[in-house]
Amino acid sequence: MKCSMFKSFSLLLLGAAVSFSSCQQGASKSGTTDSTATASKETVKIGVLHSLSGTMAISEVSLKDAVQMAVDEINAKGGVLGKQIEPVIVDPASDWDLFAEKAKELLIDKKVSAVFGCWTSVSRKSVLPVFEQNNGLLFYPVQYEGEECSNSVIYTGATPNQQLIPAAEYLMSEKGGGYKKFYLLGTDYVFPRTANKILKAYLLSKGIPKENIVEEYTPFHHQDYQTIISKIKRFAADGKACILSTINGDSNVPFYKEFANQGLSAATCPIMAFSVAEDELRSMDTEFLVGHLAAWNYFQSNDLPENKKFVEDFKAFCAKKGLPGGDKRVTDDPICWAYTGVYLWAKAAEKAGSFEVSKVRNALYSLEFDSPDGLVKMDPRNHHLAKPVVIGEIKPDGQFDIIWKSAGLVDPQPWSPLTSPDKDCDWVNHNGTYAKK
Repeated sequence: MKCSMFKSFSLLLLGAAVSFSSCQQGASKSGTTDSTATASKETVKIGVLHSLSGTMAISEVSLKDAVQMAVDEINAKGGVLGKQIEPVIVDPASDWDLFAEKAKELLIDKKVSAVFGCWTSVSRKSVLPVFEQNNGLLFYPVQYEGEECSNSVIYTGATPNQQLIPAAEYLMSEKGGGYKKFYLLGTDYVFPRTANKILKAYLLSKGIPKENIVEEYTPFHHQDYQTIISKIKRFAADGKACILSTINGDSNVPFYKEFANQGLSAATCPIMAFSVAEDELRSMDTEFLVGHLAAWNYFQSNDLPENKKFVEDFKAFCAKKGLPGGDKRVTDDPICWAYTGVYLWAKAAEKAGSFEVSKVRNALYSLEFDSPDGLVKMDPRNHHLAKPVVIGEIKPDGQFDIIWKSAGLVDPQPWSPLTSPDKDCDWVNHNGTYAKK
């Protein structure tokens, strides 16, 4: 298993590099994604700001591909306001400072109308001042910790009440196993720390004793989990223990590997992951991952007709473009929302009759879209998205069996009532974050 897992992960990173190289080479020939090209009057530029190399490439390369597919589809139907979309693709290389530099390049030098990008909250926080100071608009497709209400970001990923809280609630339920002990393990940056602050507040409010909650963090690209897994094994020895994982990037590979090596399994101590989806599972041997869980808003196994078409189209797109994995590629939650973000922007621009940021932003309020996940709706007061919540169990083929789903769309809560009960986010009536009476 050791050789197989790391071999597959190495191949995926190699594929990411090939994908970016192919994209750059294709840009020089066609001019459609060449960052040095001058946009004609018949095109409108958008920026694509995802890591195509480094520790986050395992997750972000596919988001670039999803954005490109949406662009190709929209262009094939005539574009937006009579203009073809011209994506300007850059590689911030999992370097948080470089994210800010590349964002500035896209907004100031390339003069893009909107940017689609970032994965980690630290990358989003890094670029936030650039967007706010330069009247930019970032479509951010990944779940995050909340506690933010920027007028320059469209948050298509989940807020804590759309992912974290339903997952913990499920694990505490009879159906979810009735777990009483929680090991909160994450990568050491803003999302895991804030997410775990909210999770701890929730668990304590539900009567979980403080001593039954353990919190621990590792750096990005951490590879040695032997000591941590040994601690988890002792923690879970008396049963009814689970892990809430906010580990990000390529560290997930050695984490799950060591978990299995020490004899732990979903039956003895299930892992509920918040940053592992189908795309990450492509790089892992799933034999010993079966039964572990993840909470998201979308899974490829969603049986809606529009999702089946989306999955088929994405596989065909990757094969046609010669991207690594070809028609074996998978879709997942961030891929779905990266793709949806482009359509939301295009639909808002058409509604506004303009590409101006302020007009597009206003047109987004209450905007509905038939996404691969079904109908979703932008909030009427802020820049977040209402959507369903799902919990899935990993199957041997690297897909998820959906074992729980919310009754309908779950409205976003940018500020958690558990940790910030006096705050809310409203750009229509209150100019952003405001104090509730």
